[in-house]
Amino acid sequence: MEITSLDWLIIGAYFALALGVGLWASRTSGKSVSNFFLAGRSMPWWLLGVSMVATTFSTDTPNLVTGLVRENGVSGNWGWWAFLLTGMLTVFVYARLWRRSGVMTDIEFYELRYGGKPAAVLRGFRALYLGLVFNVLVMGAVSLAAIKLGGILLGWPGWQTLLVTGLITLAYSTLGGLRAVILTDFVQFILAMVGSIWACWFILNLDDVGGLEALLTHENVMSKTAMWPDLSDPSQWIPILLVPLAVQWWSSYYPGAEPGGGGYIAQRMFSAKNESHAVGATLLFNVAHYALRPWPWILIALASLIVFPELTDIQRAFPDIPADKVGHDLAYPAMLSLLPTGLLGLVTASLLAAFMSTMSTQLNLGASYLVNDFYVRFIKPDATDSQQVLAGRLATIISLVLGSGLGLMLTDAEQAFNLLLLIGAGTGGLFILRWFWWRINAWTELVAMLGSLLVAGYFTFVHDALATEPVALVPLLADHEKLIWGSLLTTLIWLLATWLTPPESEVTLQKFVRTVNPGGPGWRRWSEDHVTSSWAVPRGVLSMVLGSIGVYAALIATGSWIYSETIQAMILTGVAVSSGAAVFLLNRRRS
Repeated sequence: MEITSLDWLIIGAYFALALGVGLWASRTSGKSVSNFFLAGRSMPWWLLGVSMVATTFSTDTPNLVTGLVRENGVSGNWGWWAFLLTGMLTVFVYARLWRRSGVMTDIEFYELRYGGKPAAVLRGFRALYLGLVFNVLVMGAVSLAAIKLGGILLGWPGWQTLLVTGLITLAYSTLGGLRAVILTDFVQFILAMVGSIWACWFILNLDDVGGLEALLTHENVMSKTAMWPDLSDPSQWIPILLVPLAVQWWSSYYPGAEPGGGGYIAQRMFSAKNESHAVGATLLFNVAHYALRPWPWILIALASLIVFPELTDIQRAFPDIPADKVGHDLAYPAMLSLLPTGLLGLVTASLLAAFMSTMSTQLNLGASYLVNDFYVRFIKPDATDSQQVLAGRLATIISLVLGSGLGLMLTDAEQAFNLLLLIGAGTGGLFILRWFWWRINAWTELVAMLGSLLVAGYFTFVHDALATEPVALVPLLADHEKLIWGSLLTTLIWLLATWLTPPESEVTLQKFVRTVNPGGPGWRRWSEDHVTSSWAVPRGVLSMVLGSIGVYAALIATGSWIYSETIQAMILTGVAVSSGAAVFLLNRRRS
């Protein structure tokens, strides 16, 4: 593999396009804080949906999928496929509520749902926690993937990859705000899909791979192709399938799959034209993210088991890569290094664009938290729009430096994935219930957040040390066991806090109901004079179930077509179409 002038031309063209979009969007982004952080609340559903998909497709996503496939087979992807349930719940239940709230950030929501000093403390603390700590961890994880990509495909050291891409991302993010982020996301999505499908086709036809049929019958691959774990082996199906579907999807707060919606998904919904566009955007995102994109990555991951069956093969092929950066996730960029001139440049540009897309979203989102929910709320309440935009640009620079620095320290994509899951374990149930149970208060959220940090810190830094003492003080736990215990302990902590602390005032609860109109038995006491329609949540939950069945059927049907399992593929395709039709009929008259 050698990067040629043609490849550099393609990569440079994308960089120039991103900068051009930033300059174009800067004409309006600096006029108001709403324009900078929410694109003037004027975005259509299709553009927002594609932006969500593009943001979720970061450089670390195919790396993560590759690592999961190489270590646990195709079925290992249930660890993130399970988050479809969260996404569909957001589509059919929470999207309208979020858009109806009228807030600028999901953190501003705290002083709509709760009142008094506890709500203010929660908002300020959460702004710093998500805007700096959590946001920087996410950026560190995607920066790690960019480092590995640049090291293999461009021959750049990690700092150089982050410097070049970071400066360009910083330029269009600070100039154009969210509008520039969304527009560049659209270009990135097209590049990413064309690049991944074309790269997959080329790699499958390499002499070493020999085509799709030869791939699926190769001795290194046959044991990895199953879409379901071995149900006769509890050590496989419990951590790979049961825990994600029974616990993880609702209990863990994970970027892009927050229970009840949140983060950049909520930000996109806030920037939609209206409620219907918010719903349409999140539906498009979930269908495309889970049913449309994974298989090119999976097939390349399976092919890597033939070309680079062991980590030592990757190390030998790329001796300049630091030893602490060599993991199974590195196999994806290693396979891309086999692409020909032109296609190599296109795919490299698409992956760098994916990295820049996620970074720009996290930068804009984190800055919105730090400015709207900390700087304006607690430091300078009378800040003008121009002062807020300037503060947002400064926050963007600081966040980029911190996130890139963390990326240079991390070593493995799955390491960051598991840490993010553990940090948010147990808080998801709270984020779902706070919309429908009046008894949850600001203290509940404060205690849940601090409790999850303490529990995650214990299982990350203390538990294993105690378990590996000469005389073990506690049993050694696998990652999925830590997730279960973390979720259970954190949930118990915030439930106790709910009952031991006073409820929110009548004025606060009534204001929330009048603004959002969540409906349901949990709000009947405040809703009788304000709700004129039937409660939409039961229909939303049914739509969520049918929608999830449809997307899962489409996902597995695609695999069945690839595996030439024709009868199963036809049945699942029929299930996918029928589920989609049922969802449409169920919601076509929804007001």
